[in-house]
Amino acid sequence: MSLATGILEHPLVYRMWQSPFVAGKLAPVLAHNDLGKARRVLDVGCGPGTNTAYFARSDYLGIDINPHYVAWAGRRYGRRFVAADVTRYQLPDGERFDFVLVNSLLHHLCTEETERILAAAARTLAPDGFIHILDLVLPAERSLARWIAERDRGDFARPLDDWRRLFERAFEIVLFEPYAVGLPGLPMWNMVYCKGRAKAEGGVLPG
Repeated sequence: MSLATGILEHPLVYRMWQSPFVAGKLAPVLAHNDLGKARRVLDVGCGPGTNTAYFARSDYLGIDINPHYVAWAGRRYGRRFVAADVTRYQLPDGERFDFVLVNSLLHHLCTEETERILAAAARTLAPDGFIHILDLVLPAERSLARWIAERDRGDFARPLDDWRRLFERAFEIVLFEPYAVGLPGLPMWNMVYCKGRAKAEGGVLPG
């Protein structure tokens, strides 16, 4: 692990680096959904609780493999957080979520690990639930956004078509929307928002 990566692993440093961009990253989720209606929320790869404040009225569970993030988030927010691998975590019988968020996690994972995460997330969805995935896109053209993506801590930023193929294998896609995040007049990241629902047996969608 490099010194820079080690520093960014600290929960407070991570939050300070990400806080100016949280609203920008979540912008398409906020534009297309009423978060006040989210009843039961699962935040996969929740980190130090960066997204928690958006779900103040929901029954919220944050899950992350980093125990330092989870301990810090629990102290700060007083919500339910679990340090675990979502692909192995056993939910109580019958516990399902109508809003599953996977925010900026998958570009840290190879294709096999990404497919396992998506399959695990699909199993947590309630029949009327939706998954909301936000992640880093590797632009085709040379640009600041591509330069940043190539130097991100995650090694698996993907072109848009690759993200779509991964998501289509796991979910019925309801919305697939590219967007940019950064400072005013200066796009720094190319992102994609995917909203999906679980594939139904026999080709009939739930709800």
